Amino acid sequence: MLHMNSRQLTGVCQSHITWLDERLGIHKGMVDAWFLFQQAAKSDGFSLKIASGFRDFERQLSIWNRKFSGEIPTKDANNNIISFESLTDEEKVNAILLFSALPGTSRHHWGTDIDVYADNLLEANQSLQLEPWEYEENGPFAPLTHWLTKNSEKFGFFFPYDTYRGGVAAEPWHLSYQPLADICMCEADISCIEQTIKQADILGKAIILEKLPYIMKQYVHNINTSTRPSEIR
Repeated sequence: MLHMNSRQLTGVCQSHITWLDERLGIHKGMVDAWFLFQQAAKSDGFSLKIASGFRDFERQLSIWNRKFSGEIPTKDANNNIISFESLTDEEKVNAILLFSALPGTSRHHWGTDIDVYADNLLEANQSLQLEPWEYEENGPFAPLTHWLTKNSEKFGFFFPYDTYRGGVAAEPWHLSYQPLADICMCEADISCIEQTIKQADILGKAIILEKLPYIMKQYVHNINTSTRPSEIR
């Protein structure tokens, strides 16, 4: 049975990652499943690509601090930019967590989770946004959404954020490799996360540590558990 250490689980190290190119890495234990999945998509006319795979702690920390400081915008569920100037630190934390994981808790740290799209469904002048409308009925990736819904489980993948449950917003592009991700979820306990946050130069540290049990419950463990692959190839 695979085990991950705390440095791997929090994205501090990358010894569990296989690099597919100079910028894109995934967990070494899901490489074969990914290539089988990608080949199946190709056979059905989809050029399936990974927009984001492994993301280390420092990158997630940069995203977090830039959002917390207002350097880059944070949007609400209706895609409107939130004004951070009048928010408390706790309100800022909850606003960011809707779309961006707390550093140390991102499933992308594990290398088991990927954001996917099909580049052959984009127009020549169209760039990927990774926004829900792209995957909905009138969006360019609507055919891909139908294909993923039908086929993901056959290869061990599922949608952790299939719908909004009061934590992370729905992400129709986000797939997780269940055989490994379930292990990571069990092993990434709160003490592991707490120690990583304490040692980090992260904005909002005091309120994060105070609210960490709530953050773990609402934004980390609050995922889709209704479907699990019935057939792993």
